[in-house]
Amino acid sequence: MNELFTGKGPRITIIGGGTGLSVVLRGLKKITDNLAAVVTMADDGGSSGMLREDLGMLPPGDIRSCLLAMADDEIEDDFESLMQYRFDEGTLKGQNMGNLIIAGLAKMTGSFEKGLELAHDIFRIRGRVIPVTCEEITLCARLDTGVIVRGESNIPKTVLAGEGHIETVYLEPENVRTLESARIAIQSADIIVIGPGSLYTSIIPNLLVGGVGEALTDSEALKIMVCNVMTQLGETDNFTPLDHIEEIRKYMKGSRLDYAFINNYTLDEMALVRYAKKGTRQVLMKPGEKQRIERMGIRVVEDDFIEVRMGYVRHDAEKIARKMLKIFDNRDLPLLRY
Repeated sequence: MNELFTGKGPRITIIGGGTGLSVVLRGLKKITDNLAAVVTMADDGGSSGMLREDLGMLPPGDIRSCLLAMADDEIEDDFESLMQYRFDEGTLKGQNMGNLIIAGLAKMTGSFEKGLELAHDIFRIRGRVIPVTCEEITLCARLDTGVIVRGESNIPKTVLAGEGHIETVYLEPENVRTLESARIAIQSADIIVIGPGSLYTSIIPNLLVGGVGEALTDSEALKIMVCNVMTQLGETDNFTPLDHIEEIRKYMKGSRLDYAFINNYTLDEMALVRYAKKGTRQVLMKPGEKQRIERMGIRVVEDDFIEVRMGYVRHDAEKIARKMLKIFDNRDLPLLRY
């Protein structure tokens, strides 16, 4: 046992970024005290992008969202109000309070990693939020037209401008290494969760960091992918679950996937039309896809994994957490249909 995992419950490490990651974390923290989030550092848009440019620091946005999701339930509401507050005037216009707090802690302690450790103590965070790397990185994409796009926020914009579709993504520089704490969180986990989140700009960037693929291969954990429930405009237009899985496997450097959690509930017509106007649609399996996925050695777990709040479609994090716990508790038994 290491200092990352000292509580009760299965040791769960989730890899990703963005809103999808923080949603699922809220469910996972209800089934274990041993929770770690390995978070992408490729974000260069919004408040995070402003701080990267102004202070030369790592992007705090996805880190902030994970801290919120893993905060103690007793302070979660007040903590969220503080960390999500956004200035709307003056020189701080557009800046997020939580991002500024993380930036201040990083400057005060002398490093992003030490500042984040202090944030865990101050805000009574359950589990650990770990940057996948503390080196400066730029996410790049090569489109099928040969166009090269640099910068995470520029990738979907360029695709939507009609300049091509994503063929592959990579990091500059290519030789960045993961943090030792991230490696430990992956190698010593009982369950590793990949996704949900923006496929090319939140999930895959973690797999591109040196040491992550090797840690996944060495880990004996159950490896579970949580498939997105909606397509991502400019990234995964028209993607099915099989498309998501094939792309993830391409970057996993030979590491296996054991389970894929895939939503099978179809939204009502009104919701589908509302999302279609935004250019997105549901990610649902086509006939025969389940069999193709399972021929890869991946067990498909189908269910209604959708929760709709205030008109927004999200994953049902608590149902996902319960399913994972059931699988873990029965891991030494013959494979079951869940």
